[in-house]
Amino acid sequence: MGTLSKEVERAIRIIPDYPKKGIPFKDLTTLWKNGKLTKKVNDAMEKKWKRSNLTKIVGIEARGFIVGAPLADRLGIGFVPARKVGKLPGSKVSIYYDLEYGRQGIEMHTDSISKGDRILIVDDLLATGGTSRAVATLVERMGGKVVGFAFVTEVRGLSGRRKLRGHEVYSIAKND
Repeated sequence: MGTLSKEVERAIRIIPDYPKKGIPFKDLTTLWKNGKLTKKVNDAMEKKWKRSNLTKIVGIEARGFIVGAPLADRLGIGFVPARKVGKLPGSKVSIYYDLEYGRQGIEMHTDSISKGDRILIVDDLLATGGTSRAVATLVERMGGKVVGFAFVTEVRGLSGRRKLRGHEVYSIAKND
């Protein structure tokens, strides 16, 4: 995985002071425009999770959709979007949480997770872990079991893994 990790790290563009001054934004669009590298990332994710008996993947808006939907397709399981508050129609369950730069809400349809579903929560990047922890709380409220979390990359200095204790956390690369 070392070579892929380095390729991923090199492919990520850093945008300073976005969305707020002092935040170095990790832009993975520069990775996804490279089809060969995207395929390697998808292959690594599939290899890691294919024997986990997952029933659904929950992708976190919006870049978690880019990672999660192809993985769900490869594994032959369902995909569930976790969206920002106000984006989903119909009956939904919501939660609010703190970000490194503010407060956010996220929600899922009430019928998206069934009791006993084995869930992998996916996003492009792990920072503080707040969003992922909030989504895990929603999954658990609906009766699902969080098997693990998967990220393309994570920011080392923000200690996001701490908020996800008790679950397997997988990331291909780690950035500062």
